[in-house]
Amino acid sequence: MSAPVRVAIVGGGIAGVGLALGLKDHAHLDVKLFESARAFGEIGAGVSFGANAVRAITGLGMGEPYAALADHTPDPWRDIWFEWRHSDDARLLGTSRAPGVGQSSVHRADFLDALATRLPMGMTQFNKRATRIEHGADSARVHFADGTDHEADIVIASDGIKSNLRDDVLRGLGQAPVAPRFTGTCAYRGMIESDRLRRAFEAAGVDTHLIDVPQMILGLDAHILSFPVKQGRLINVVAFVSDRSDANPQWPTGQSWVREASRREMLEAFAHWGVAARTLLKCIDTPTHWALHELAQLHGYVHGRLALIGDAAHAMLPHQGAGAGQGLEDAYFFAQLLADPAIARERLPELLAAYDAVRRPRACRVQQTSWEAGELYELRDPRVGDEDALLGHTLETRFDWIWNHDLDAEVATARARIDASTKVEADRTV
Repeated sequence: MSAPVRVAIVGGGIAGVGLALGLKDHAHLDVKLFESARAFGEIGAGVSFGANAVRAITGLGMGEPYAALADHTPDPWRDIWFEWRHSDDARLLGTSRAPGVGQSSVHRADFLDALATRLPMGMTQFNKRATRIEHGADSARVHFADGTDHEADIVIASDGIKSNLRDDVLRGLGQAPVAPRFTGTCAYRGMIESDRLRRAFEAAGVDTHLIDVPQMILGLDAHILSFPVKQGRLINVVAFVSDRSDANPQWPTGQSWVREASRREMLEAFAHWGVAARTLLKCIDTPTHWALHELAQLHGYVHGRLALIGDAAHAMLPHQGAGAGQGLEDAYFFAQLLADPAIARERLPELLAAYDAVRRPRACRVQQTSWEAGELYELRDPRVGDEDALLGHTLETRFDWIWNHDLDAEVATARARIDASTKVEADRTV
């Protein structure tokens, strides 16, 4: 038998672990996962997934742990993704529905813990911070900060927005390095016990329906979202504020992107909002403050035997709840194609070229529309503004193309490209 195809995955977030799980049962693959930390871990709290991401989760073999942890809007509102409301009086602007999925969310760390327990013993190595790639004719060697290295037939970098391997791809493509850029938007995050929030809403005369159903409250240059996690025991809240005074905002060099904030600071940012929003925020005792960064759309995700996936390739604003989903789509794509021994052994360059050609346009479009969504939510979309009826209609329909994406059709397109490339090469050698 031929030697197994060596697959190195750099980065142990949800996309990297998901890819490892999708590949672990194939005898023709030797999969190693390298994580820079001492153990698996995710920052942040709740993360939501659209229908496309849930299909990828299932296809990667993660459906069972996801189902055990995922929160869903209770009946009769199960299909609701978000209700959209105005900041001044919480009046309803519209409702977005994702049939069969609705607002499907988990606690990041809990989900990653459940996934990590399913990885085979010995597949993962910790304290392995990748620093650079050495390219060979038919392989790539990953060098780590501890002085060790690892050679693989294909390296898939899922090491996040601060990826150490991204610039290697860009240099190989003749492009300048790309660093994360500050967007001018910051977010206050916090978790509230749902029972406490219900009491506060009742005391303030706010409809407690706003607890039971995921909400997005929209205002000029700010918006607030809330949805349940931990089986509904907690409400995850994110309050976004955008400073539009500088067309090219810069985050201070060396300053952490995340810090503790005071409730007073947060409430001052929303002092002019209505009672529903202010009551919600008052229940967050110890908010954290996050500076939101993103990546410019890259000219390529592949160089040699190295490919970027997830936030390493296309980190985006969170306004469509689609960033993690794009990483999972990437992982599903690679898992489906590497499962074919003929492709994994003989057509890796063609596979990598197909990944870049097929996945990159979609991911770039999701990046762009995630920024556009923030403009819409904060009443800055020049076509919509703050006109209630048009805003509501736009919000109800704009996500369907993301959620209804056919992952298997994408894989089939890639296979056709690989087959066509193989035929061209065969014809050339005749």
